[in-house]
Amino acid sequence: MTPSLDRGRLWWAYALVGFVLLGRTVWAEPAVAIMGEGPGASAAEEGGAPVADLVLPLVAVGVTVVLAGYGYVRRTRRGRERTTPGGGRGGAVQVAPVPDEPDSWALALLAQADDCVRTSREELRFAEARFGAGGVESAASVVQAAAAELAAAFRMRQLYDEGVPADGTARRHALAGIIGRCEEAGRRLDAEAPGFDRLRGLEQRTDDALGVAEARFRELAGRTGAADTLLGGLLTRYSPSASGTVTGSVEQAKDRLVFATTRLNFARQAADRGENAHAAAHLRAAEGAVAQAGVLVDGVHRLAAELDEAARMVPAALTGAEAEIAGADTLRLDVTVGELRARVLHADAALAVVRQEVTSGHPYDPLDVLRRVVRATAPLVTGRTGVLPAAALLTARSATAATADFVATHRSAVGGTARTRLAEAERLLATEGAGMVDLLSADALARTARDLAEQDVRMQGNPYAGTAAGHAGGVAGAVLGGVLLGGADDGGPPASFGGPDTRARRNPAQRLP
Repeated sequence: MTPSLDRGRLWWAYALVGFVLLGRTVWAEPAVAIMGEGPGASAAEEGGAPVADLVLPLVAVGVTVVLAGYGYVRRTRRGRERTTPGGGRGGAVQVAPVPDEPDSWALALLAQADDCVRTSREELRFAEARFGAGGVESAASVVQAAAAELAAAFRMRQLYDEGVPADGTARRHALAGIIGRCEEAGRRLDAEAPGFDRLRGLEQRTDDALGVAEARFRELAGRTGAADTLLGGLLTRYSPSASGTVTGSVEQAKDRLVFATTRLNFARQAADRGENAHAAAHLRAAEGAVAQAGVLVDGVHRLAAELDEAARMVPAALTGAEAEIAGADTLRLDVTVGELRARVLHADAALAVVRQEVTSGHPYDPLDVLRRVVRATAPLVTGRTGVLPAAALLTARSATAATADFVATHRSAVGGTARTRLAEAERLLATEGAGMVDLLSADALARTARDLAEQDVRMQGNPYAGTAAGHAGGVAGAVLGGVLLGGADDGGPPASFGGPDTRARRNPAQRLP
C-alpha cells in the first residue's frame, strides 16, 4: 500500500518538488487561515512581512531541504518518500484533487504513529523509575527521534490541509512524504522494542516493576480524591464553563484506577503461578491505566492553577487593553482611518461587555474573559504593555494542554485531523519568540482540535456497550484510551513500547491493511 521510489528517483523528486514549492511559496499571495474567521485569521492579516524579505531565507531552506533529502537517502538502506513542502504558506489558490486513498491512508498512519509514540513514552517512564535515566538512554533517544519524525509529518499535513503544495503531483508527493515519515517513526520504535523488552525483563520477573506501578497507583489514588475536592471548589468560585474541559475527568480517573486495581491483582496472581507472560500483559495494562489516570488528575490541578492565574491577570489585562485603545491614534497600520476607527469601536464594545461581566458579582470564566480581551484588542496591540501577550500565552497554553489530555485519554477514537491541529498548536507554542499572531493561532487550533476530537469520540461510540466487557471494571474506558488494543471481548492485549509491527504481533487486529 505504501508508495515507494528507488533511491535515485527519490532524490530527484526531492530536488524538483523542493524547488517548485519554493518558487510557489516565495511569489504566492498571503495565505488564508484554515480555521476561517477567528482571532488567528484576523490577526494574521495585520502582520505580514514583505514577500521580498523572505526570499533569501526561503532559498536557504529550499537548498537545506534538498541536501537533507539526499543525505537521508544515502544513509538509509530502505528507500522512503519524504518530501518536505516549502517553508512558507501558499496563496489562496485552486487546490488540485488527490485520490482519497492516499489521503485517508496518511491520516490513519498519523494517528497510528502518534499512538505508538505516546504509548512508548508512557512505558518508558515506568522503566526510568526503575532503572534511572541512564538505564533507558537508548530507548529515550529512539522515542525522541520517532517523535521528531512524527512532528515533521504533522507539519507537512498541516501545510497540505492549508493547500501547500497546490499542484496535484506535488500534493501526491507530499502525502507520500507524510506516509514515509510515519513509517520511519514506527520502524525506529519497532527496532528498539526487543531491546527495551529485554531491559525490563517482564516476561522473566515482574516483582520489581509491579512495586513501581503499585507505588504510582497509591499516590494517584490519594491525588484523585484531592482533585475531586478541587473541582468542587472551582465550580463554586467560577462559572460552570470555566471547568468544562475537565468535566468528567475525576470520574474517568477513578475508572482507570479501578481497571488498574483489577489488572495489578491479576498480574500478582499470574506471577505467583509462574505465568510470567500473562503477568507481564496484565502489568502493562495496569501501567497504561495508571498513566492515563495521572493525565486526568494532573489536568484538574493544572486547570485550577490556570484559572487562579487568569483571575489575577484580568484587572491588569483590562487596564492594558484600555491603554492600547487610547493610543490607537498613534498606530502606523496599513489601514484607512475609517478601518482603524472601526477596530477601536469594536474593541471598546467588547471590553464594555467584559467589564460588566467581571463587575457583576456573579462567577465568571477568567480564561474566557482573557481570551475575549486579547481577541478584541489584538489588531491594536503595539507592545505598550506586556500583559496582553502574557494573557494570550496563558489562554493558548491552557487550551492546548487540555486538548492534549483529551487526545491522550481518548486516543483510540481520535483521528489524524484533530491530532494534526493539536500538533500545529504545540509547534506554534514551542516557537521561540512567538508573537501575538502565533499565540492566537495556537489557541484557535487547539480549540478546533478539541472539537474535532470530541466529534471523533461521539462518532465511534462505545463498541463494548451491552457486552460483558462493557460491564467489567474499566475495560471500555481502557479501550477508548488505547490502554487495551481492542479486537476481543475482553478488550484485547495491552499496548506497549514499540511501533505498528510490535502492536500487530501482540494483536493482529491492529495491523493496518
